[in-house]
Amino acid sequence: MTMQTWQIIGIIVIVVGFIWGNLALLRYSAKFDLTKFNQDPIEKAKASLAEQEKRQNAEKTAKKNEH
Repeated sequence: MTMQTWQIIGIIVIVVGFIWGNLALLRYSAKFDLTKFNQDPIEKAKASLAEQEKRQNAEKTAKKNEH
């Protein structure tokens, strides 16, 4: 059983498309800053809490200045 020409061309197109897609994904993902993705969840939660506290303190200060 031999492969026909269109089957060989189809396989080549699929392989080249797969390689091209992976290279495109690599180029696209290289633009991202990985420090955000590798951040420890506990440290991320601490930073989020600190940011919330800063906002709350700023709101309290603004309310005191209004009176």
